[in-house]
Amino acid sequence: MGAPLQGRHAVVTGAGRGIGAAIAARLVAEGARVTLLSRTQSQLDRVAISLGAAARTACADITDWQAMRLALERAALAFGPVDLLINNAGRAQSAPTERAPEELWHSMLAVNLTGTYYGIRSVLPGMLERNFGRIVNVASTAGLRGYSYVAAYCAAKHGVIGLTRAIALEVARQNITVNAVCPGYTDTDLVRESIANIEKTTGRSPDEARAALTKANPQGRLVQPQEVANAVAWLCLPGAEAITGQSIAVAGGEVM
Repeated sequence: MGAPLQGRHAVVTGAGRGIGAAIAARLVAEGARVTLLSRTQSQLDRVAISLGAAARTACADITDWQAMRLALERAALAFGPVDLLINNAGRAQSAPTERAPEELWHSMLAVNLTGTYYGIRSVLPGMLERNFGRIVNVASTAGLRGYSYVAAYCAAKHGVIGLTRAIALEVARQNITVNAVCPGYTDTDLVRESIANIEKTTGRSPDEARAALTKANPQGRLVQPQEVANAVAWLCLPGAEAITGQSIAVAGGEVM
């Protein structure tokens, strides 16, 4: 018996590290060919080497519509039409709202929301033509609840949830599902940077800074990237056809 995603072409944005790299590895393990997309070619190359012939790279800025469209067109020429799109790329910045620079607002919406929209716009026509597609948007628990000092990030991730629901309804009869997974604090470079920032700004020890992030998780730990990848893969695998328009928290019970 072949792997369940044999013959499928997946695109994973933000695939150079962390959750994106874990998702790419899991999809390859399920038989998919994966295009790794990010702005940083050196990171993509390291992941691609680890995945072998099943992976290729595409370097593009997800906030640039023309760059995204062209990158995904080239990916389709190399690996075939895009069957699975994982919009994982994102970034978080924090600041008290009254002191946040205007650029922070615009950049958070561009990276976390507009980039997701551009990815969907790039692949949706082909999915509609073939009457098949799986789109998974990696949002955040910040798309399901509020957090202090990240108002722009929360607004963008709430927008991703709304986008997910709206497009899921538009394409529900075309064998295309659109879902979101919403990780809590996950053990990635981005969270390690947040821990370092807490240490720097508050004087807390590394353990205290880490505890500040894990205390919201009832399991008392950081989520592992592979756990997020497992949820993404499930939504792409046969058997999840009736799951669409959903926002699934991967957060140890933080959000219910």
